[in-house]
Amino acid sequence: MTTELLRAEGLTKTFGNGVRAVSDVSLSVARGETLGVVGESGCGKSTTGKMLLGLLAPDSGSVTFDGEPLAGLGNAELRALRARLQVVPQNPQTSLNPRLRVRQSIEFNLRAHGVDRAARRPRVLELLERVGLTAAHAERFPHELSGGQLQRVAIARALATSPDLVVCDEAVSALDKSVQAQVLNLLADLQAETGVAFLFISHDLAVVEHISDRVAVMYLGRVVEIAPAQQLWSNPQHPYTQALLSATPGRERERIVLSGDLPNPANPPSGCGFRTRCPVAEDVCADSWPPLTEAAPGHRAACIHVGPVAVPG
Repeated sequence: MTTELLRAEGLTKTFGNGVRAVSDVSLSVARGETLGVVGESGCGKSTTGKMLLGLLAPDSGSVTFDGEPLAGLGNAELRALRARLQVVPQNPQTSLNPRLRVRQSIEFNLRAHGVDRAARRPRVLELLERVGLTAAHAERFPHELSGGQLQRVAIARALATSPDLVVCDEAVSALDKSVQAQVLNLLADLQAETGVAFLFISHDLAVVEHISDRVAVMYLGRVVEIAPAQQLWSNPQHPYTQALLSATPGRERERIVLSGDLPNPANPPSGCGFRTRCPVAEDVCADSWPPLTEAAPGHRAACIHVGPVAVPG
């Protein structure tokens, strides 16, 4: 059995208004791994996540889950796949039906995937206990729960079918910092217990650092750097990543202030899309967007200044 669970190759998506949200994105997630995807709002993170889930069809490129291409699957095959590929959305207040009790929301996912009625209630109580809630929460409505409790319910619902991969799309961004830490620790514990893999989408680098094994940095619809988390944090190669990390609280780095605004994705600059804000841009950067170049094993960045990192003798 291969360790690779999900692979995306060359994903591209342009919407009807001419906005190219995602351009030639390739990435993979291994079994039991957490891949963080980080970048500014509008960089294409959520669009990428929807294509990986099969909720949005790419204009070009492919997604393979456990060796099986998502393209061309019929409704029955997609339904079976959904049990193994789940999502925790950003806002549980809107993703949970306000008219359903917590028990009913979780049971809905179980019923949709053919779990017998007699097995649903025990499974709901087991899931609530696993995410730190009690049987009493099962009969409450969403408005009776706090933000942290709602997110735990959303996580329990995603775990109901024992998935292999869960896409967390800004899953803690709406929570207070203390509650964020609780939910992140919960996800790490659940991963250790069950072996589930996570694709964790966030604009918050501190959150991504806390939970990720590897990190992909996106800018203007492209992956501009991807590396093991600690390697990315200790030795970022792309100027955009360096600027993001310099702005992270608690970092002992000289602050890099980017000039200008994020370009309009409907009318991006020629060549490298970052060059209009890049402190080390050269004339050649206007020619083409650089390919991802290996700086070290497993560490690649899309910049003309990137080359092999010297290893001390």
